[in-house]
Amino acid sequence: MKKLLCAVLISLCSLAIFGQTAKYSNEFLSLGLGARGLGMGNTMTSIANDVTAAYWNPACLSTMEKRYELGLMHAEYFAGIAKYDYAGVAVRIDSQSTVGFSYIRFGVDNIMNTTELIDNQGNVDYSKISYFSSADNAFLLTYAHNFKNVSGLSLGGNVKILHRRIGDFAGAWGFGIDLGLHYVKNGWNAGMLLRDATSTFNAWSYHLSDEVVEVFNQTGNEIPSNTLELTLPKLILGAGKYVELGKGFNATFALDFDFTFDGQRHSLIHSNVLCLDPHFGMEFAYKKIVAIRAGIGNFQQEADFDGKKKTSLQINLGIGVCIKNIVTIDYALTDIGDLSIAQYSHIFSLKVGIDRWKKQRAEN
Repeated sequence: MKKLLCAVLISLCSLAIFGQTAKYSNEFLSLGLGARGLGMGNTMTSIANDVTAAYWNPACLSTMEKRYELGLMHAEYFAGIAKYDYAGVAVRIDSQSTVGFSYIRFGVDNIMNTTELIDNQGNVDYSKISYFSSADNAFLLTYAHNFKNVSGLSLGGNVKILHRRIGDFAGAWGFGIDLGLHYVKNGWNAGMLLRDATSTFNAWSYHLSDEVVEVFNQTGNEIPSNTLELTLPKLILGAGKYVELGKGFNATFALDFDFTFDGQRHSLIHSNVLCLDPHFGMEFAYKKIVAIRAGIGNFQQEADFDGKKKTSLQINLGIGVCIKNIVTIDYALTDIGDLSIAQYSHIFSLKVGIDRWKKQRAEN
C-alpha cells in the first residue's frame, strides 16, 4: 500500500508536465508575496512601493522610499506540509534607476520514498525508506527606471530563472521575463504587469530507476519523458488611490484585475478564450507607524452536491507595524471565515530599510 501511495504521489506531481502548454504551470509564482500584499488580497500591481515590488510589478520598484531594502517572508500551507519562503534585496542606484534580486521557494520536504520498501519476494525492509523534497525555486533579477520627461511614469522588468525539483526523479530549468508599467499622479496610481511576457518555459528531464519504472507500470501510470513545459502570458491591471484623512491618518484603496488566456478557469468571469479574476484591498494607517488591512479575492464558481453553482470568495486580514522607520513587521491571516475551499494560513514578513538616499541628494 505504501509503495502504491508513493507512486500515486509522484504521478500527481508530474501530471502538469506531460503537456507542452500547462494551464497551471509555475503556479507558485501566483500565490502572492509579502504579508502586506497578501493581507490586501494581492492588490499590489499599482501600489507596491518597497522591495516586494520586484514581484508585484517591477516598474513599482522605482517608487521605493529607501535606498536599501531587505525583505523576508515565511508562510506555511496545508497545515504546515508546504513551506513558502522569500528573500529579496533592492538598491536605488540613482534618481532614476533601481535594481533588485529576489529568491522564492515553495516546497514540500521530507516526503517518504517507499518504492524499495518491499522487494520482489515480498520482504519488508524499513532501512530502504528514504526521503526527498519536491521544491519550486525562482530567482528574479529586476530593473526599474522612471522617466524624467514624463513625470510619474516608470518602466520595469524581471529576468527570472526557475529551478524545479522532485527528489532525484525529475528536475527542470526554466527562463522567463516579466514586464511592468507604473504611473502615479495626484495620489492616483495605475499599474500593468505582463507576467511571462514571452511565455516562460521549463525544460524537464527525468531520472527514473528501474524500480520506479516498475512501480509506474504496475499501477498503470504513464512513464514520463523529457519535455518542454510552457507558461502562457498573464496580464494584470491595477489602480489605487492614496487618501490623507487628517491628523496623521491615511488610507489606500486598490483594485486589480487578472486576465488569463489559457482556457477556462474557476474565475468569476470565464470563457474558452479569456478569464477575469478581480480582487480588492484597502489599508488604513497612522503615519508610518501602524496599519490595518483587508482584502477580498479568489472568486470561484463552485457546484453543490445538487449541481447548483455558487460563488465563493476569500477574505484576508492583516496588520503592519513599523519600528523607528527602519524595521517593518507585517502579518496576514488568509481566508477568514473559510469562505473558500482554500485553507487559512498565517503569514509573516519582515522588511528592513535604510534611508540614506535623501541625505545624499541634499548634500549634492
